[in-house]
Amino acid sequence: MIFASDNWAGAHPAISSALADAAGGYDPAYGTGELDRKVAARFNEIFEREVAVFFVATGTAANSLALASTTKPGAISFCHREAHVIEDECGAPEYLSGGARLRPVDGRLSKIDPGLLADEIARLQPYNVHGGQASAITITQATEVGTVYSLQEIDAISSIARRHAVSLHMDGARFANALVSLGVTPAEMTWRRGVDMLSFGGTKNGCWCAEAVVLFDPAAAKDFAFYRKRAAQLFSKSRFVAAQFDAYLRDDVWLDTARHANAMAQNLAAAFAASAEARLAWTPQANEVFATMPAATIGRLKAAGAVFYDWRRPQSFDDILAPDETLCRFVTSFATKPDDVQRFSALLSQSN
Repeated sequence: MIFASDNWAGAHPAISSALADAAGGYDPAYGTGELDRKVAARFNEIFEREVAVFFVATGTAANSLALASTTKPGAISFCHREAHVIEDECGAPEYLSGGARLRPVDGRLSKIDPGLLADEIARLQPYNVHGGQASAITITQATEVGTVYSLQEIDAISSIARRHAVSLHMDGARFANALVSLGVTPAEMTWRRGVDMLSFGGTKNGCWCAEAVVLFDPAAAKDFAFYRKRAAQLFSKSRFVAAQFDAYLRDDVWLDTARHANAMAQNLAAAFAASAEARLAWTPQANEVFATMPAATIGRLKAAGAVFYDWRRPQSFDDILAPDETLCRFVTSFATKPDDVQRFSALLSQSN
């Protein structure tokens, strides 16, 4: 009953097989091989337009380099106060951009409030050298607390980005989970909404180690290649990342794994909703579930083999916790077995 993180899950069998197939023989290096070109063409297909794709090792690298590519003197990127990019990346975006800053914006359940975003950007008077310049907005889809921006919410933020001539970046570490939650196409959730850059995550959803930056304006690709190289993110044997994406994007593996993870999360949520002691903190929209439980219940579940994390409460979480209660996070993945969810649900019901 492992619900600690989708990062704990291994590789999908299709991914493992693809890596084994790519292991023999020779192939041109640094992204120039036939498999690299095949995957680039596949990205064009799924996004319904020509895009530029750059493989990187981690989501942190993808986010940091995407934001670094927008840097101007005194650059400021705007993100939610609780976004991964500002809370969990150890200053990498600032480091790789040469000192550009991240400015937090509030909003319920880790989603940027467009009105507050507009106010924060408006505080930067044009050409005021003391304040700096807005350079980018970044949104996390799905968010750190398992919520998902609707298309209308992305439109609202995109409108602000266009008004201020700044780039809109999407952190898609759990991109597939958000996509199947909304039931839309990749194009509909990104460039058709005004998204300029995407961190396309595969690692959390069944890949071994496969992340990419997708630029919806291929004209920016030449300069981005230098950002990636300078940050030591250009793989020599890039065929091994390409092999993962080739299998991941073939026959809708990436969508099927995300649907499974989301379905397991809904089953977990139903168990919490039916519990007399534990309670669902808010409605999950992707593959992360948050629930409040007393210490005795937490201890009993962990003693029985359930693995999950205590979690800091989001700024907008206004539920009143008893002194012995804790907010906990549960994450499902492609590897989550229905039997594990059923076992957990049975254990939880014993506290009723």
